[in-house]
Amino acid sequence: MKYMVLIYGDEGWLERQSEADLATHHQRWMDHSQELQDAGVVRDGAALQPTATATTVRGAGKPLVSDGPFAETREQLGGYYVIEAEDLETAIGVARRIPAARKGTVEIRPVLKFG
Repeated sequence: MKYMVLIYGDEGWLERQSEADLATHHQRWMDHSQELQDAGVVRDGAALQPTATATTVRGAGKPLVSDGPFAETREQLGGYYVIEAEDLETAIGVARRIPAARKGTVEIRPVLKFG
């Protein structure tokens, strides 16, 4: 089954880290990404630009288009993976090892299949 793994965290956290801590954090991500690649579970994934670059579209008919994120929150969507996992427990195991899970939130949602 495919799962979307949404990775949330405080964007400002990176700005508050020392260069050494950022290097350690970056290496954790690189190691984790390699682990997922080696396990063959990743189908897609990407890091996202900061929320300051977001554009939001709302409404039907003549939509309202505005700069910025949809909602003010403590945590922002920073990236995602689409993974293939046997079941939810396996997907949770993948999500628990994501470095952002230490300080942020990782949401797992099954991908809906049509047809």
